[in-house]
Amino acid sequence: MNAIPLISLLDFPGGVHPPENKEQSTRTAIAVPPLPEVLIIPLSQNSGAPAQAVVTVGEKVLKGQLLGRVTGFVSAPVHAPTSGTIVAMEMHPAAHHSGLEEYCLFLKPDGLDQWCELHPLPNYTEADPEELVQRIYDAGVVGLGGAGFPAAVKMASRKLSKIHTLIINGAECEPYITCDDMLMRERAEQLVSGIDILKHILQPERVLIGIEDNKPEALLNMANACTGKERVNVFSVPTKYPSGDAQRLIWLLTGKEVPSDGRSVDIGIICYNVGTVLAVHDAIVEGKPLISRITTLTGEALKRPGNVETLIGTPVHDLLQFAGLQEDQLSVLIQGGPMMGITLETSVVPITKTGNCIIAGSHEEFPPSPPAQPCIRCGDCASACPLMLQPQQLYFYAKSQNHPQLFNQNLFDCIECGACAYVCPSAIPLVQYYRAAKDEIRHQRLRTEKSEQSRLRFEQRQARLELAAAEKESRRKANREKARLLKEKQAAIGESISEGSEDPVKAALARVQARKAAKALANPASTLALAGSEEAHMTDDINVIGLAVHQQELTTEKKQLKIRVSMAKVQLKQVEKAHMNATEEETRQQLFNTIGQLKEQLTILEQESSDIVASIDGQSNSHSSREATGANAIGQAPADSSSPTVQGD
Repeated sequence: MNAIPLISLLDFPGGVHPPENKEQSTRTAIAVPPLPEVLIIPLSQNSGAPAQAVVTVGEKVLKGQLLGRVTGFVSAPVHAPTSGTIVAMEMHPAAHHSGLEEYCLFLKPDGLDQWCELHPLPNYTEADPEELVQRIYDAGVVGLGGAGFPAAVKMASRKLSKIHTLIINGAECEPYITCDDMLMRERAEQLVSGIDILKHILQPERVLIGIEDNKPEALLNMANACTGKERVNVFSVPTKYPSGDAQRLIWLLTGKEVPSDGRSVDIGIICYNVGTVLAVHDAIVEGKPLISRITTLTGEALKRPGNVETLIGTPVHDLLQFAGLQEDQLSVLIQGGPMMGITLETSVVPITKTGNCIIAGSHEEFPPSPPAQPCIRCGDCASACPLMLQPQQLYFYAKSQNHPQLFNQNLFDCIECGACAYVCPSAIPLVQYYRAAKDEIRHQRLRTEKSEQSRLRFEQRQARLELAAAEKESRRKANREKARLLKEKQAAIGESISEGSEDPVKAALARVQARKAAKALANPASTLALAGSEEAHMTDDINVIGLAVHQQELTTEKKQLKIRVSMAKVQLKQVEKAHMNATEEETRQQLFNTIGQLKEQLTILEQESSDIVASIDGQSNSHSSREATGANAIGQAPADSSSPTVQGD
């Protein structure tokens, strides 16, 4: 391409033209302020999850060393801006709309500015794109245009959609801010190198660089730097706020609109700020993490406004002193631009990765806002809205907290550019209402999600309890059925035993008499021997019954002794433990005597238990022996009684 920038022929609806006030900070080159006494480094410097500290108080660190690791996919690490010592880790005021404090690391520089080991990759074209994305992720590169979204996360989305267009955002539409303008003027070559790295990673079909036409020097420098680059074009876009918004710039350069519920990658386009592209170059070619950025210092309360390359974590107060702050003229302190910036309540807040500008405005420059008046429904806000929303309706619904209607009016499409509030004749702070309504809806959504999660957990717990109860009831039914069958069996056995044990002696005699009668009929000569055998049977039956009753008594006594032994052991352990913990000598002696008594009782109980067990075993063996002897006698009786008959025969 040639060195003549192309002109964008498209325009977007709405928009405003506030005074630019950019010439204050473009008169001098980018400067480097001195090291501050202490650097205050917030762990949350991106739009995702904050980093988690990996250092401790008192630890010495080197420049570029990792201080905070990522805690999620949408997160960015934090690195040491210089070498020194971590002197504190505590809550500290930070630049945020809420004004709340954030967790910060306090680094005291040692003045050596000693780097840790770096791993530059100048021959990045030989590297795999995934490796380059990981390096950018590890370097903590985020969107330096103000959004703070991790750059590598946006690159990772290329797998989901084919990226055909890479857009480099150099519009810088906010009044007062000139850091991107000065970057393109002084570091165009490094910026083009960063574009080449992104081309290698994303493989887009074309690269479009959009710069507002109020930056002629930056336009010419970028056009010259891109000379000879294939599929790279520099465009001059009309100066109108908010042309620097990514979606507005995409429309200006391509004529395509990003869906309200989607992202630019959904239509094959990805957009990066020029500061982010320079950070990509530093991360790959030089191997440096993101530890500094170019920041605009401007406002009529400063004697020497300009742009500085400041370390992340530098207190705003130090930068204002470097720029010659005139405290008697200071009326308001703003981080960012006057349209979308954050009013700072104190100058001790640190510069973060998204801190692109500090405005020290005078009383004449930023007079107090007039009190808000009722809306007169003039419609100026609707005419100024670049997204063609209905700001007055959003205002009424936000004020009445009508969240369903806010959804119907596409509240979350609002980019909070402030164009509506800028033209409002009633001086209504519309953006503040929208921002508060968004936060309330987000919190309500979180509460609803937590409530839904609690409901699901409760239902799952109830299901588990019901299943456990059903299984328990099933086991109970099975056990009851087993018990019923066992009870019936025992009852049947008991009935048979009770019927036969009404008079064991009579039953034994009856059996003897029956056998005697039967034997007498068969062989009268053997009657005498049979009678003796039956008497033996009767005696054995009686002995068996008595033995069973005695064994039952011994078993019951054994169980009782076992319980007493267990209780005695527990009591002995308790007394021994009390003896160990006792401090008074008299108490210890009493407990010692008690221990001796308990041990004697335990020995006696254990001996009684052993005697009972031995008694049960002895009776069982004796009964078995008698049964064997009786069986032998019964088996021999017929042979003995038959001998006379054989001799008689």
